[in-house]
Amino acid sequence: MKIYFKLILLLLTISLASCEDVIDVDVQNGVSRLVIEASLDWEKGTTGSNQTIKLSKSTPYFDTTTNTGVTNASVRVVNDNDGTEFVFTHQGDGAYTTNNFIPVVGESYTLEVIHDGETYSANETLTPVVDIDAITQSVESGFNDEDLEVNIIFTDPEAEENYYLFKFQKEGDLLPTLEDGDDEFVNGNKVTWWFEKEEDDDTDEIEAFMPGDTVSIEFYGISEAFSNYMQILIEQAEGAGLFSTTPVPLKGNCINTTNADNYAFGYFRLTQVVRTSYTFQ
Repeated sequence: MKIYFKLILLLLTISLASCEDVIDVDVQNGVSRLVIEASLDWEKGTTGSNQTIKLSKSTPYFDTTTNTGVTNASVRVVNDNDGTEFVFTHQGDGAYTTNNFIPVVGESYTLEVIHDGETYSANETLTPVVDIDAITQSVESGFNDEDLEVNIIFTDPEAEENYYLFKFQKEGDLLPTLEDGDDEFVNGNKVTWWFEKEEDDDTDEIEAFMPGDTVSIEFYGISEAFSNYMQILIEQAEGAGLFSTTPVPLKGNCINTTNADNYAFGYFRLTQVVRTSYTFQ
């Protein structure tokens, strides 16, 4: 009887272990929306006349579609002070360009995108950025006192509130690192902003800077509204932590004036930028 009971138990265990049911879960897909990448960046030392705005459509997370460029839109930017209009011409791949843009620090501009009978509009003021006084390297400023970090030294203007965006990318890295800051506690002072390669959460490896490595640096002056937008975007891009908020669709400043419910993703910004690089010794 005991042998019979054990045999039944063994057969039952094998049966349960070999039973694999494929469960199909219906994942709700969001509405496909217009994505407006309208970053008009005036690099110091250039005329800033060549600018590009990219339009595409959002896709479901698991969609493998790569060609989502919008090719049938009308795109223009208007200087609100004098009414000068800059028409952006489609290049066939979702990119719309102009070669006659006139950037003026402190002046307001309005973006207008017309797509599928609906009009999207956004407004922004061109924000200046100070020059970089010096770029150095050290090991004492970062989280690890043995790893190299790059230091961006600049003097913050005292007369106004300032908001900054930094973009760092080590040569050979696939993606850059974005960091935002303001002058709340350093107004009018000389500022040293340091950047150190951090631990990779996926591999638990630290890919620290080494002598001979080159890092590209972009230093932007940005508006307070865009700074608030970037803070949320950076937090969500870094992943959910213990005290992080639940990721939600992030709305920018591009408003659908025809149908408010059909809002667009993306942001219209106008900034001045300093671009440079540094090679570690």
